[in-house]
Amino acid sequence: MSGPFITRRRFLVLAGGTAGAAAGGGLLLASRDDPPSIVTAGSPRVAAVEQRRRRQGAAITDVAFAAAPLTASTAAGRQTWAYGDTVPGREIRMRAGSVLRAAFTNDLPEPTTVHWHGIALRNDMDGVPGVTQPPVAPGERFDYEFTAPDPGTYFFHPHVGPQLDRGLYAPLIVEDPNEPGDYDRELVLVLDDWLAGADPDTVLAELRDSGMGGMDMGSDDTGMDMGDGGMDMGPSGLGMDVGDVDYPTYVINGRPPEDPFTFEASRGERIRLRIINAGSDRPFRFAVGGHRLTVTHSDGFSIEPVTGDAVLLGMGERYDAVITLAVDGAIPVVALPEGGTSGGLAVIRTATGTAPTPDVRPAELEGRLLTLADLRATEGVTLPPRTPDRTLDFRLAGDMDSYRWTLNGRPFHESQLRNADHQLREGDRVRLRFENRSPMFHPMHLHGHTFQVQHQDGPGARKDTAIVRPMETVTADFEADNPGQWALHCHNIYHAEAGMMTVLSYVR
Repeated sequence: MSGPFITRRRFLVLAGGTAGAAAGGGLLLASRDDPPSIVTAGSPRVAAVEQRRRRQGAAITDVAFAAAPLTASTAAGRQTWAYGDTVPGREIRMRAGSVLRAAFTNDLPEPTTVHWHGIALRNDMDGVPGVTQPPVAPGERFDYEFTAPDPGTYFFHPHVGPQLDRGLYAPLIVEDPNEPGDYDRELVLVLDDWLAGADPDTVLAELRDSGMGGMDMGSDDTGMDMGDGGMDMGPSGLGMDVGDVDYPTYVINGRPPEDPFTFEASRGERIRLRIINAGSDRPFRFAVGGHRLTVTHSDGFSIEPVTGDAVLLGMGERYDAVITLAVDGAIPVVALPEGGTSGGLAVIRTATGTAPTPDVRPAELEGRLLTLADLRATEGVTLPPRTPDRTLDFRLAGDMDSYRWTLNGRPFHESQLRNADHQLREGDRVRLRFENRSPMFHPMHLHGHTFQVQHQDGPGARKDTAIVRPMETVTADFEADNPGQWALHCHNIYHAEAGMMTVLSYVR
């Protein structure tokens, strides 16, 4: 019998094969002896590339923070875990090319790490336990130090189990000193699906235990038997079944719709929105009532500005958009989980007036929805044309009888790390091909690099996290210029913990 946080499914995710190791429990691995050809986090090459990346006299940003239990008055008033005394944790802001020195203390009752999501940083600071560092034990400290080479909107969160779903996240903003800044002020908005005090480890255990026995299974290794009627992909193309967890509420900047985060502004101001989906299971359709969004950046990298009514963010994605405040009053800012009926709410207030109700639904939510297909990188960040030196194919699938998610028919196992199953050589142009054979979407996230999505009509956006829709193939290229071993996984945290992850290994 499934627990109260498990959604009912309309579709069955098919197994991509039964070969391979036992289901993975995340990237928390045992100690290992590495073949000498693998460039590990402790390799001199990792330090040498960081030295090359770091400019002489680079500015240093020093911060100190801890992860600890918190009764979060701003986060629906429930016991949670947090960085510091707020959810989200306090923003870190620095300039591109400068160095972050972060003294991190673990005051939680279990081990944890910090992953700096989207940053092309040195491998030994990436925060993946068993791959780039040992886990930080309760009561212990770990000092992170790295150069942040690229400007953009990023965030940081744990990489141990489903800890992200407890509220452990905070923005990391890397400013571009050369950006013209065609706006008056910035507003950072962190979107989250909120468990309201429930234990995500229990939720994961329920997902694994409940299974989907009795449902009609597909019969082969090619995907899902959709029958004569095909499959309803819904208005966004994500499918009708977009999440595994039945969240009781959704928050923006840690506050529920009944007590929304409010930003005071003036009519006529031009506001840069930095929007982060820190959720663990749900994509969001984001809109601002009475305004259109001009999206300028995706995952930190600039795109040719494109205007729409709403934008779709998968888990781990970030978008920057500009709006000019055109009305007086309380303007609703809504993050509606795709396929849901209630969502997160914030307010931009330009004058006195009645606050929007928690169930407000701006018309923009049903207007032009911007997705990955609409985005093209600006010339300055587009990768130069080049034939890939190697292509890595990944088939995305799953088995709901056992709640096992797979890449190429296998859930993650530490043997993939030791054996360097997916090899890179420094200087390669690498092509990733994600073929989704399941009826659920997967936001695929690559650590330590950004890739360029390839559309049929040419290059798309530069990103580190990209939605792969059901029965869709997404192709993306990146430069292998950051040696080490790097995680690649679905940023649905429960999918990743159930096996949909692997490691790309540089070799000599």
